[in-house]
Amino acid sequence: MSHIVLLGDSIFDNGTYVRRGEPDVVAQVRARLPRDWRATLCAVDGAVTRDVERQLKHIPADASHLVVSAGGNDGLLNMGVLRQGARSVAEVMEKLSAVREDFADSYRVMVDAVTAPRLPVALCTIYNACFPDPQEQRLVLTGLAILNDVITREAFARCLPLIDLRLICDEPDDYANPIEPSAKGGEKIAAVIAQVAVGNTIFPRSQVFAE
Repeated sequence: MSHIVLLGDSIFDNGTYVRRGEPDVVAQVRARLPRDWRATLCAVDGAVTRDVERQLKHIPADASHLVVSAGGNDGLLNMGVLRQGARSVAEVMEKLSAVREDFADSYRVMVDAVTAPRLPVALCTIYNACFPDPQEQRLVLTGLAILNDVITREAFARCLPLIDLRLICDEPDDYANPIEPSAKGGEKIAAVIAQVAVGNTIFPRSQVFAE
């Protein structure tokens, strides 16, 4: 029997945000799996990248696949940088570079931890979010591109499959609010998780999954 474990943040731990009676992501993953497969939620709403290592202490002994969605809350913690004033473009780039370097260090340590058990691991990009203010959305997309570059580089450097949530949650109703997935978005995410795990697509090489 195979057992998928979801690690990370509220992309997976979205039960608080879906409408009453609608399933969360882990329930949607379970519905997509063969009868003898299981799925467990270890992700925690509000977690940042550094918190994932703590979540690993709670994975079941029979875990067979790990799927990680982390980094979005790291981005939220740094949103203030996007609103700071600057005297030059060089100053802006210096601030963004500092954010990138700090995130790269955290993310690298996290991936070291999730790959240590030597189980198949898939990483997720940070999706684009859906802020109602076009100006805020533009700033968010610019900032997230920097963090997603870190994630894609780690995935490809380690030959890990990458689930590109930017291309999966690509419609406004995929979001329950600007930063959390709705049941519709969750269903799309769950479908790709099942494809990655059940479809025997976790190999020692990088593949990108978008739908």
